[in-house]
Amino acid sequence: MKKALMLIIIILTSNLAEAQFIKEKSINAQIGYGLSAPYNSVDEIVDTGFFAQGELIMKVTSWVEFRPYAGFILTNSNGKDLNDNPTDEKAETKAFLLGGKVRLRAPIPWVAPYVEVGIGTSIGKFDTFTTYDTFDKSGIIYHIPFSFGLELGKNNNVDLGFSYYFQPSVQQYAGAFAVGIAFPLNN
Repeated sequence: MKKALMLIIIILTSNLAEAQFIKEKSINAQIGYGLSAPYNSVDEIVDTGFFAQGELIMKVTSWVEFRPYAGFILTNSNGKDLNDNPTDEKAETKAFLLGGKVRLRAPIPWVAPYVEVGIGTSIGKFDTFTTYDTFDKSGIIYHIPFSFGLELGKNNNVDLGFSYYFQPSVQQYAGAFAVGIAFPLNN
């Protein structure tokens, strides 16, 4: 856990170094439909809610970007499974997300597919209750972000994608279907 926090601090403070390998900088604001689900479930549940996130985009090349991020996700159970049947199982998340990702993208104008992975921390309350697992935890846990989607537009400044945050210590993942817009920063 200490190594993960140290890595996050290094990534977030690397912006202060003004390194020469960073070609462009932008800010990306995302908003979306949040969800959380347990790793193991009998009733196949997905709890829904809200997701928002901001990212500092540091472009290294046309196909590699570093992305420190901060955001939050709020999901609540409605007491039903995916088939609209009542259930006692739930996987709720109310958390602040903080970390860093690396995005690999195809440098194609108008429609550029991408995939990204990284490491981060979730700070908040996590409730996983299934037939297999019971976790009611508050505090700081690590997560592994994984995202994929498309960058749209002439300058690829509109982001349409799926973001997932795997949280092994509470046996659930949080995620979102999100839309984002990138704003270039002038140097």
